[in-house]
Amino acid sequence: MKTKPVGRLVVCGVGLIGGSFALALKAAGMVREVVGIGRSRVSLERALALGVIDRIAADWGDALAGAEVVLLAMPVGQTEAVVKAMAPHLAPGTLVTDAGSTKRNVIEAFYLHLEPHLAHTVPGHPIAGAEKSGCEAADATLFRDRKVVLTPLPENEPGSVLRVAQLWQACGALIREMSPQEHDRVFAAVSHLPHVLAYALVHDLAERANAEQLFEYAAGGFRDFTRIAASHPEMWRDICLVNRQAILAELDQYLSELAFIRALLLSANGPGLEDVFAKARAARMAWGERYANGGGSDE
Repeated sequence: MKTKPVGRLVVCGVGLIGGSFALALKAAGMVREVVGIGRSRVSLERALALGVIDRIAADWGDALAGAEVVLLAMPVGQTEAVVKAMAPHLAPGTLVTDAGSTKRNVIEAFYLHLEPHLAHTVPGHPIAGAEKSGCEAADATLFRDRKVVLTPLPENEPGSVLRVAQLWQACGALIREMSPQEHDRVFAAVSHLPHVLAYALVHDLAERANAEQLFEYAAGGFRDFTRIAASHPEMWRDICLVNRQAILAELDQYLSELAFIRALLLSANGPGLEDVFAKARAARMAWGERYANGGGSDE
């Protein structure tokens, strides 16, 4: 089925994800006008100068006039305030979706403020990202061969879900669906926990008296493990707070694994350590061969 181009797309939060969505649709000839809205006028003017957006909206009334599709791509902690502000100006039939890394709080905000529009409000999450942020990092190819998870609401019209899926597919993405609860549990384990661990290690080393010496000798292993600690702090603060129960459960599981490895070290149990490392190596290599080129990500 041929995908119909979007006449006017509104992007709230024209950073890496929102900006890349706009650029990808532009590259595919799938949008005629992109309107940007957000907290920072400076960032919006930069996005305009870079051609990521075509116009800056003065307010939500201005942004939503004639809008066909809205992408909410700001940090998830802003969701309720943004949805509440846009609700009075949202026309019937305007398609709303989001790019949040958590779904529970996003969906709660949708039910609270967008009840009349739920048929056309489809939650989503592109599994693509980088440690860089801002519209300068936006890339039209960011979503190619990357997964986008949709978590449709019972109230969603099938046509609205299909339309959102088609737009992401026009960006080169692979579409998957799951429940919001499953989404937040899965990404607590494979995305949110790794970010917490990377931030924690870098913070620990940076606070030590010999930090300069430690960083001087840090090499490939440190770089690979901690790359995501350069991610946007506000965004990850919000993700951690919103999904804290699932993250706490994953931290407890990880602490149990660390305690087990500590016990192996304490007892100088070489065979036990090698067994853990061998199983981990096999699992990592199998993941790399099967999945790494089709949707591994940072968010």
